[in-house]
Amino acid sequence: MESKSLQTARRMRALEPSATLAMAARASAMAASGIDVIDLSVGEPDFPTPPHICQAGDEAIRTGKTRYTPAAGIPALRKAVADDYSRRSGLSVTPAQVVVSNGAKHSLHNVFTAVLDEGDEVIVPTPYWVSYAELIKLAGAVPVLVETRIDDNFKLSPEALRAAITPRTRMLLLCSPSNPTGVVYSAAELGALADVAIEHDLAVVSDEIYDQLVYDGRESVSFPTLRPGLADRTVVVAGVSKTYSMTGWRIGWTIAPEPLSKAIGNLQSQETSNPCSISQHAAVAALTGPQDCVAEMLKAFERRRDLVAGRLSALPGIRLPEIGGAFYAFFDIREPLSRMKADGIATSMQWCEALLERHHVALVAGSAFGAEGHVRMSFAASEEKLAAGVDRIATFLGVG
Repeated sequence: MESKSLQTARRMRALEPSATLAMAARASAMAASGIDVIDLSVGEPDFPTPPHICQAGDEAIRTGKTRYTPAAGIPALRKAVADDYSRRSGLSVTPAQVVVSNGAKHSLHNVFTAVLDEGDEVIVPTPYWVSYAELIKLAGAVPVLVETRIDDNFKLSPEALRAAITPRTRMLLLCSPSNPTGVVYSAAELGALADVAIEHDLAVVSDEIYDQLVYDGRESVSFPTLRPGLADRTVVVAGVSKTYSMTGWRIGWTIAPEPLSKAIGNLQSQETSNPCSISQHAAVAALTGPQDCVAEMLKAFERRRDLVAGRLSALPGIRLPEIGGAFYAFFDIREPLSRMKADGIATSMQWCEALLERHHVALVAGSAFGAEGHVRMSFAASEEKLAAGVDRIATFLGVG
């Protein structure tokens, strides 16, 4: 008789795996079998981690900095985060407001677990990063997905936000620059949303992991700087993964009011003890060392953005928003889909699967981001790979 003792909990039965990582795994398996796959699925800079950061990691190993650290992070890194954020945002924060975690995804999990009670509602504009809804559900809360339109550059309006608020609404979750759309909210647009959040006493989580990857001279505005007192209800989430090409080092952080940061630190002390000691010392070097590497990567990403946006926009039936930051093109394929139904391709997932199988290009279906009829392409790849990838997409669409 089969035992029921190790059946998964209900929360796990409702958990969806990461569609991004699933597509990347399929692409990797095909490449391992000898197929020439162009993988544009994962949001990971293709640049090596800058040498001075790697050297700091090496130095940490050589000098024995390989033991447990304080749960909320080493003092030097918490200070570096506070100083860097204060300098760039103009809002003074202290190291006590910073908790360093095992990547920004872990930081988000900490916030939702520490703040949300069972049944609380969190407003999440769609398209949204694939893990947002699942992390909210794991905390026992309810993601309320509010649709935005490509005609509005996928930006949440204050009217739509206000209409979604119920007596159970506890939090608003925003991401600018956005994953998956690449759009960047202006200060005025964010300020209008801040006014609604204040009016309805909402907590706000502002995912600013891409805050230094903005193009065309845009300004990436940190949400709590927009209104007096807004910092008392806002948690900023960020990290080194995207800005410094340190995805595998797994260092993210939260900046929050001190009482909440203390609670998050206590939570983390029970969850993971502390982030990797070596990675923390490397992250100090990233934040306090030379920043030329950031400017160089930004220039390369901007060139890639121009290439991808120009090429995709020229394809018949393809639409995309104005890409102001991050390194994603999130484009509308509903018109091509309408022509491909006879070929058994009716959804964004089927479209991506067919593209991978027939032309060996890996993208991520828009359905994973709450926006059926769209797909996401990462342009964190060489210009040669991007050009070849768009060529294959054009062939798939019958225009190559």
